[in-house]
Amino acid sequence: MIDITLFSTYDLGGLTLSNRIVMAPLTRNRAGAGLVPSKFAAEYYAQRASAGLIITEATQVSAQAQGYQDTPGLYTPEQIAGWRKVTDAVHAKGGRIFVQLWHVGRVSHVDLLDGAAPVAPSPIRAETQTFVNNGFAPVSEPRALEIDEISAIIDSFRQAAANAIAAGFDGVEIHGANGYLLDQFAKDGANLRTDSYGGSVENRARLMIEVTAAVAQEIGANRTGIRLSPVSPANGISSSDPQAQFDYIVAKLDALGIAYIHVVEGATGGPRDIAPFDFAALRKSFRNTYIANNGFDHTLAQAHLQSGQADLIAFGRPFIANPDLVERLASGAALAQINPATIYGGSAKGYVDYPAANQDADA
Repeated sequence: MIDITLFSTYDLGGLTLSNRIVMAPLTRNRAGAGLVPSKFAAEYYAQRASAGLIITEATQVSAQAQGYQDTPGLYTPEQIAGWRKVTDAVHAKGGRIFVQLWHVGRVSHVDLLDGAAPVAPSPIRAETQTFVNNGFAPVSEPRALEIDEISAIIDSFRQAAANAIAAGFDGVEIHGANGYLLDQFAKDGANLRTDSYGGSVENRARLMIEVTAAVAQEIGANRTGIRLSPVSPANGISSSDPQAQFDYIVAKLDALGIAYIHVVEGATGGPRDIAPFDFAALRKSFRNTYIANNGFDHTLAQAHLQSGQADLIAFGRPFIANPDLVERLASGAALAQINPATIYGGSAKGYVDYPAANQDADA
């Protein structure tokens, strides 16, 4: 057994993390005009700066990349300035923060794209909904990306990564999970292409690897991570060969020398044992940091760390109602419960007004 705990420090690519607890990305749909982070975002993230690492809500790399109402971007000067307020606030509290960069691909709606169709590897509509016009609605029919459009997709990630560093982030996490664009290319349930980006395991992995290589070249491999969800059916995604696909992808990511892979072990927000998949194989083939995610409590997280199954553990929804989640886990204090009515959209209520445990006691 390894003598480490959730509260041990950790070196992530030269960044010292105060503990091994990661705040996972959590979409909150509160961006303001111009898709600039909410005026409350700096306070929200600073409240949670005791996490060893914060990974922000998913943030689109271009206007085309948006899939949900009021999600922030990182492609305009105003958005960069808005995010700088967040990173300054987190750093003032001693925290570390990466931004998660995404392109949603087919998980979007024409009303978010000025009437344009969402883009995808193939023209297959996702069996899912998006948040648009202040409610949930089925996603729109996508169109297939032309092969000569793909270089612009790669460059949008590269430029957003450069913008992230300009905004003061410590690094970026590429969103390669949960049925969004890079995951759509990787999985044959969404990718029926017959060109160099479809068909074989190698071709379907190509876009994810090319995006990661471009980001790592732009900002440094030690500041680059990626999130993967090999078996999650999120957003109507499926794969006939997830083990072969992700064994190959992780080997390629390892060769790039990036800082970490952040792996959803099972169904996103659901069962951990959704499919007979060997996550240990990914852990063994990736030499740098492995972040495990999905359904962890203190006991399971500690067991994963001590058995060497992960280096860091990501917690998602518990951070919404528990800004002091690290302290609550350390003390054994009860966790506050989320108000489901205020998860998505709105303003300060249900965003920055959840009290810390000591505030609960005072009340």
